Amino acid sequence: MRVNLPSKLLENFAFTNLDAIGAINFKIYIKFARLGNDFAKIALTQILNFRYTCAKISVAQVNLPVAKKESALPNLASNEFARKLEPQRFFANADLVKLFLPIAIEQFLEYSVGLASSIMAANVGESAVSAVSLVEFVMALFISVFAAIATGGAVIAGQYLGSRQAGNARNAVNQLLWFSVILSLAVVALILAGKNFIFGAVFGDITQEVRRDADAYLTIVAFSLPFLAAYSAGAAIFCTMGNAKLPMYIMLAMNVLNVALTAVAIYTFKMGITGIAVPTLAARVLAAAIVVYLLLDVKLKLHIRKTLKYDFDLAMIKRILSIGVPYGFENGMFFLGRIVVLSLVTMFGTAAIAANAVGGTIAMFQVLPEMAIGMGLTVVISHCVGAGDFEQAKFYAKKVMITVYVAQLVSTAFVLLLLEPILRLYSLSPEAAAMTAQIVWWHGVMMVLIWPLAYTLPVVFRAAADAKYPMWVSIACMFVCRVALAYFFSLTLGLGMLGTWYAMFVDWVVKAVLFTRRYFNGKWTKFKAI
Repeated sequence: MRVNLPSKLLENFAFTNLDAIGAINFKIYIKFARLGNDFAKIALTQILNFRYTCAKISVAQVNLPVAKKESALPNLASNEFARKLEPQRFFANADLVKLFLPIAIEQFLEYSVGLASSIMAANVGESAVSAVSLVEFVMALFISVFAAIATGGAVIAGQYLGSRQAGNARNAVNQLLWFSVILSLAVVALILAGKNFIFGAVFGDITQEVRRDADAYLTIVAFSLPFLAAYSAGAAIFCTMGNAKLPMYIMLAMNVLNVALTAVAIYTFKMGITGIAVPTLAARVLAAAIVVYLLLDVKLKLHIRKTLKYDFDLAMIKRILSIGVPYGFENGMFFLGRIVVLSLVTMFGTAAIAANAVGGTIAMFQVLPEMAIGMGLTVVISHCVGAGDFEQAKFYAKKVMITVYVAQLVSTAFVLLLLEPILRLYSLSPEAAAMTAQIVWWHGVMMVLIWPLAYTLPVVFRAAADAKYPMWVSIACMFVCRVALAYFFSLTLGLGMLGTWYAMFVDWVVKAVLFTRRYFNGKWTKFKAI
């Protein structure tokens, strides 16, 4: 004889029928069972016979032989039983470490090359430091677009994997790689055709020496963009598969090569600014070749097809761009705003330009671990959202936020301890060195307090397909806070170059408030990408 679970119990838990049970919380049943509720005991016993995933249980039918129900009851009061009923998470702590740590190391290596290059550029001359920093600001604008598209592809592929649609996930990564490379070729043509506009309208009033070095550097590194786009897409694909170590190893090898070639070019062959640009191009070409070659392996969960024919899939591209375009537009406006602010910085002389460049490079090391964790968080949240499990998405968002705050305390303290030795390596003028130190200290303090709320929460939103809200918030804050206040602080209040950094901190505060409100009102959980 068998009995169905009485409908009265379902009413107590606000369910109308058995098919509607899609989110049974074990802890609720444990609580009622320990209070002696027989219905809850029966439900718990039967649930043990069903497969459950993550924090939610899908139950098709709940019944139990009456004769066996008492003997089948476990010890509901035991902690061991409660542990057995704990939700099974998509990512254990070890999985998160395997994902986040390699990305952090990869980012550290990438920015270490930037630091080493700027130090070696300082040996060429202060004009070389200024030229490289100006060009890298412009390059960062375009690089951010490719990073945004790679993020869009990773989100879509991750959601398909979470929903167990491997075929669509593979199609997504193929479309991602092809589209990124084709777009990058158009960008190279745009840069080369618009060099005069960049030097005149964007860089503003710079010396002829700085302009000459910037022209030589930009002409060479522009050709590295297609390879950088291919590598960015490939690295995102491997991270989506949970293999963040491979991009780290590739980046390690290429950065060692880059630094070695740059040192030989500058110190041995005295190639000047060209000696910085050519090794950068060579390293990016090799990195792209390696990652694309490895993605041709059909044994991989996500791999690319061995063909030179591009089967354009408009529907899939639209899905990718639904995330990539808002994020890319957001990044584009961000760097455009920075370029506008940079034209303001050039008004304060070569020392201010150098201090702004060196301070920005050093400050990046304070935020590197948090940026890496944010990149890995995209993979985690997209998997949860693809499986339709927003409870786990919130769980990991909170867990990672705490991790980010701890990481920022450590990274900021480390950079501040090494600040004086690093500044000595640059051989800056006393004026430039003093301004650089102020930048790094202010950035460290404000970053520890504000940065995670302003930059980690948008990662959660984008991975859940809520990409437009962070885009509009970031664009509005960029022009209202960072640009307008930069001119007000620097010129009206007479704070000089440092005023541009104070305006940036105000931008962080406003975004932190708006994004925190968005997270807690739950509107980011209402979007769909697949």
